[in-house]
Amino acid sequence: MFSIKDLEQLQVEHPEWQMELVDGSIVVMGPSDYESEEIGSRLLTFLNMWVMPRKLGRVTGSSAGFILPSIQTEDTEVGNGISRNLRAPDVSFVKAERLKKSKRDFVELVPDLMVEVKSKSDRIKPLIEKIQLFLQLGCAVGILIDPDKLTVTVYRLNQDPVVLKDNNKLTLPDLLPGWEITVSELWPPEFE
Repeated sequence: MFSIKDLEQLQVEHPEWQMELVDGSIVVMGPSDYESEEIGSRLLTFLNMWVMPRKLGRVTGSSAGFILPSIQTEDTEVGNGISRNLRAPDVSFVKAERLKKSKRDFVELVPDLMVEVKSKSDRIKPLIEKIQLFLQLGCAVGILIDPDKLTVTVYRLNQDPVVLKDNNKLTLPDLLPGWEITVSELWPPEFE
C-alpha cells in the first residue's frame, strides 16, 4: 500500500508522469486525447471568465491534486484500514471562502465542483465511481462530459443525474449564481 509521500517521491523521480493515489495504489494517468483536453480547457476558460472577475474562488485543471479525507478500507492490516486518496479531476472549482490562499502543494479538501471529461480510452463506470466518491466526501456537484454521446451529466448527492445536450443550458445556481453555458459551446468548433 502506497502513501502520499510515496507518490510525491515518484513525482520527483518522474515529473512527466501524472499520477493519482487510489485506495493505496498509484495509478499513472495516460495523456488525454486532443478533443477531450480541448473540451476540458474550454470549460475551464468559461468558468474562469465568470469566477475570476467576481473573486468567487479557484478553478483548476487536471494537474491539481486534492488530498481527500480518509476513508475506511477493507484491508485493515495495512495502515490500520485507513486509506488516503490523492485525486485530480479534469476541472475543479473551490469556493473562495474555503481556500483563501493558493498552496504550493496538494490541498487537503474536496472541491465544490469536480468535472471529468471522458477520454477516448476511458470507461464510463470508473468515471462515475470517481464522481460518486467526491460527492460522498462533500463535493456539491460532479459533472461527466461525454464527447462520444455529446452529453453533459450533472450529479448531486442523493439526486437522479440530469443529462444535458445540444442547446440545453448548464447552470450551477448553488455554486455560481447567474453563470450558464449552452452545452454545445463545450464542443470544439470546426474551422473552414
